[in-house]
Amino acid sequence: MDDHGPVAVSCASTEQGDVSSLDSSEHGDARVEVGVQGELFEMPSVVRLNVGGMMFSTTVDTLTQRDTYSMLAVMFSGRHRLHLDSKKNAVFIDRDGTHFRHILNWLRDGVVPMLEIPAYQELLREAEYYQLMGLVENIAPLLCKKEEDDNTKPEMSRRDVIKCLQFGKVRLRGVNLSGQNLSKLDLSNVDLSHTHLINTFFSRAKLQNSDFTGSEANGANFHYANLFSCQFTGAGLVGAVFAGANLQSANLADARLMNASFCNADLRSAHLQNADLTNANLSEANLEQANLKGTKLSGANLRGANLQRAYLRDVYLRDTILEGASLNGANLQGASR
Repeated sequence: MDDHGPVAVSCASTEQGDVSSLDSSEHGDARVEVGVQGELFEMPSVVRLNVGGMMFSTTVDTLTQRDTYSMLAVMFSGRHRLHLDSKKNAVFIDRDGTHFRHILNWLRDGVVPMLEIPAYQELLREAEYYQLMGLVENIAPLLCKKEEDDNTKPEMSRRDVIKCLQFGKVRLRGVNLSGQNLSKLDLSNVDLSHTHLINTFFSRAKLQNSDFTGSEANGANFHYANLFSCQFTGAGLVGAVFAGANLQSANLADARLMNASFCNADLRSAHLQNADLTNANLSEANLEQANLKGTKLSGANLRGANLQRAYLRDVYLRDTILEGASLNGANLQGASR
């Protein structure tokens, strides 16, 4: 803070005699200048603060030692004139005092309190106002984590989904269904694009012609589900399970399928262009006539897979396990083996 800049404190009264000021000596030791007499006293180690009408007591050391570049540290460093409300014998700070106790507690022990998101947001504004950058840096990750946690909380239950299915064509676009058990439900032709489906359970569900475009379904379980002609374009499916699933003619172009399992899955005529199947398990999968142009297959397991007449142009296969795989009639132009 500039020594000649404004200090964020104000007087409780402007009448002569009601307000005293704390000033510094030329050597930097803070002292109290009372009224108009000009008599100087050393600043006590314990100070009283009136923050928006709420009273607090603390020490100069607490205000100055943890964050030496903060507004509070500069105010009580002895370099600035402070205004004192002589009626209450306290330095007045024109700020809402609701969260000031959290400010003081952090200055004392460096611990961030456990609060709800709205309170954290308010405390963050106060920390920014007092220029307590250490506190700001501690609060920001907590807000991000809470936001991430909220993104994994489902907005609908299995029962809610079943109720929706009773009204004909269902659109669940953008809905959060993470962690829900939707196994064995008939969700065919449902719009599930851009939904949150983290760890959602779709085992043996009927999902033919459903749209999962842009959905986030990491860890989702589609074990033996019917996904005929489904759309998964650009979907996040890291670690998802498709073992034994019917994915005939499904569109998985540009999908993120790292570490996914497609053991014994039916992927005939599926579209997998530019999908990332790094370290995926496709053992015994049926990929006949599937389009895998530009697909990333580094570390993928295709042991015993059926790749007859599959389109593998420009695919890097040197790190791919192809033991026992059938490549009869496959288009391998530009592929690296």
